[in-house]
Amino acid sequence: MLATAPIGRSLTRVTFGGPEVPKVTAFGPDQRIKIFLPRAGEAVPLVPTGPDWYRRYRALPERQRPPMRTYTIRSTRPGELDVDFVRHGDLGPASRWAGRAVPGDKVVILAPNAGLAGRAEPRRMGADYLPPADSTWRLIAGDETALPAIGGIVESLAGGEHARVFVEIPVDADRQQWRTAGEVSVTWLPREGASDAPGAALLHAVRATELPEGRGYAWLAGEAFLVRDLRRHLIGERGMTRAQIDFCGYWRRGKSEDAAYEPDDD
Repeated sequence: MLATAPIGRSLTRVTFGGPEVPKVTAFGPDQRIKIFLPRAGEAVPLVPTGPDWYRRYRALPERQRPPMRTYTIRSTRPGELDVDFVRHGDLGPASRWAGRAVPGDKVVILAPNAGLAGRAEPRRMGADYLPPADSTWRLIAGDETALPAIGGIVESLAGGEHARVFVEIPVDADRQQWRTAGEVSVTWLPREGASDAPGAALLHAVRATELPEGRGYAWLAGEAFLVRDLRRHLIGERGMTRAQIDFCGYWRRGKSEDAAYEPDDD
């Protein structure tokens, strides 16, 4: 790890370096990666390697298995990679690590290899933002955990591309500014002082907005139940098809990433 910097009040940007970082590529502006965090007393997390690494990782005793969390590449530069962590104290291993990290601290990152460029399907490599060629506008919606991906998507828009962006954030100070060639309107939805559950303001705002004419495309990410409800609204009440929506539940209320998947999470 090379450096940390606060982003608004609720996020920390961590800049990673290392001999393997130049080999990392992104298949889209919302590229997901896996970060393995050291356990107490470890300088470097011990992660199996090879084709069957995941089976051997899951077979490790819990006391030895390093926590694994999913994050988004926010940006890259030659030899550097930025990842934004949502700060919520010591409630989870990633937030705890990012809140105390100093230059020289080490993690293990699993990310797409640049050697795969042109030979792999983006969705299989963890990039979901793939608007159909015939879409005339985009709807981008998510909570603070989706901010890094949303920022990357907005910055990737070309001239003439239209997007309506809705972001629910913990506090007003978490607003961000992005440079883009696209035509973008952004609705920020701070939760501070609100009595509604997280996600309620975002769902209400999307339900209340008037969407443009033409064939649209929606990208949704954040808390799993919020994403589910947004997707159901767009399909059931706005007439969008499943092919017009890409979505990803980044986290689940009351559960860690280690918790088993349950059918009612859909």
